[in-house]
Amino acid sequence: MPQNPKFAAKFAESASNAHATAQALVDLLENYTDVERKVQRVLDLEHEGDRIAGELTNLLAESFIVPFDREDILSLNNELDDLVDDMEEAALKLSLYGIEQPLPHMAQLARILEQQCALLAQGLPMIEDPRQVGQLRELSAQIRRLEDDADTIGDEVARNLYTGVTEVPQMILAMRSGEIVELLENATDQAQRVAKTVEHILLKNA
Repeated sequence: MPQNPKFAAKFAESASNAHATAQALVDLLENYTDVERKVQRVLDLEHEGDRIAGELTNLLAESFIVPFDREDILSLNNELDDLVDDMEEAALKLSLYGIEQPLPHMAQLARILEQQCALLAQGLPMIEDPRQVGQLRELSAQIRRLEDDADTIGDEVARNLYTGVTEVPQMILAMRSGEIVELLENATDQAQRVAKTVEHILLKNA
C-alpha cells in the first residue's frame, strides 16, 4: 500500500469528530437540560465534519500518491460524513419537535453510538499500517456487535411504542419519538457501514 500519512491523519480527524458528536449526543440525552445549547453543540460538530470532509476531498484532488483507490477514499470520507449527519438530524428533531422528555431507549442508542465512534476513532489512524490489519478487523467486529445491540433496542421500541396510547397528542408524541429512535438506530447502522468500508479497503489492499 503506498504511503501518504496525510490521509490517515484526516480520516483520524474525521473519526475523532464523529466521536465528539456522539459524546455530545450522549450528554444531550442522558442529561436532558439546556437542550438548545446542547443541540447547537451537535450542529457545530456537524459543520466541523463538513469542513474535514471538504479538506479530505481537496487533499485527494491535489495528491499524486494515495494510500488506496481514490473511489475508496471518497467512499470512506462520505460514509464518515453521513454518520455525523445522522446524529445531527436526531438531535435537531429533538429540538424541532419540542420533545420534553426523551425515551430512555434514545440515551441507550446514543451510548452505543458513542462506543462505536470511539472504536472508529481508535482504528482510523491505523488504516495505512499493514501491521494493524488484525486489530482493525477486531474493532470492526466489535462495531457490528454493538449494532446488533442497537437493533434489539429498536425492536423493543417498535413493540411497545404505542402501548396505552389513546389520545391524539399521545399518538403524535409516539410517532415523533419513534422517528427519532429510528434516526439513532440508522446512525448505528451507518457506523457499521463505515466499518465495512474499512474492511473492504483492507481486503483489497491485503
